[in-house]
Amino acid sequence: MNFLKTIFILSGCLVLVACGNNSGTYEAGIPPVPNPAYKVGKPYKVAGKTYRPVVDPQYDRTGLASWYGSQFHGRKTANGDVFNMNDLTAAHTTLPMPSYVKVTNLDNGRFLVLKVNDRGPFVGDRLIDVSRRAAQLLGFEKKGVTKVRVQAVDGPQGRLPQQRMANNAPSVKKKAPLLVARPTIDVVEETLTAPGNASSVQEARAKKLYVQIGAYSDPRNANKVAKDIDHVKAAKVEKVDVNGQNLYRVRIGPHPTLEFAEIILGRVLSLGHNTARIISDY
Repeated sequence: MNFLKTIFILSGCLVLVACGNNSGTYEAGIPPVPNPAYKVGKPYKVAGKTYRPVVDPQYDRTGLASWYGSQFHGRKTANGDVFNMNDLTAAHTTLPMPSYVKVTNLDNGRFLVLKVNDRGPFVGDRLIDVSRRAAQLLGFEKKGVTKVRVQAVDGPQGRLPQQRMANNAPSVKKKAPLLVARPTIDVVEETLTAPGNASSVQEARAKKLYVQIGAYSDPRNANKVAKDIDHVKAAKVEKVDVNGQNLYRVRIGPHPTLEFAEIILGRVLSLGHNTARIISDY
């Protein structure tokens, strides 16, 4: 009996030790490893440019990095995570979600391993958008934009790929297409693309900018679309009269800047809503 008591006591101690070590903390500079659905995504177009998501274990590019913060804080990212500007995350136009990259600031040599869980940036020739905290640690928060090197790594520990075979790439989990009736009419007052001169930019920003997903004759289809994109940003379903026909348009906005609207558009397009576009109201 004493022998059994000893075993029970030792077992209880082991359980307590195991629970005590499960603190949920992680090494500084390394983001925690969540378990979201793996997603590559289909090709999509923003401001006339086509992006083709792809698995690229050898990804190694140099370009411009920018950062985003409070405007998206607390909202869901393109893969369903909740964006926290104080986490070590990034947005990329084509890399799988989630995946990990080593981002090196070429101006000062600082580097971080970031989790890619969002789509963007869609401004100019920028390569990657990082969270505000990442920009702080990389030393370019005040500067806003910096030149970086972005390399695909094996995980949050930052191991660079070592001649991995193509058949070792993660399997792609395809998302079932959303079955929604094709819109009868798209209500578009004015379609905006990236302006080519400063006056066009100022004129565009003086208007109210929206991302319009489509206009539907059946309100059930409109509500279904609005629900599908709700994790990107709250969408509004508005009843409008077009040449005597009742339509239900789905919009997100208004947005403060064209750049902000393009970010939202990119997220919507990455979900497969290829008729989405930026429109403006005076």
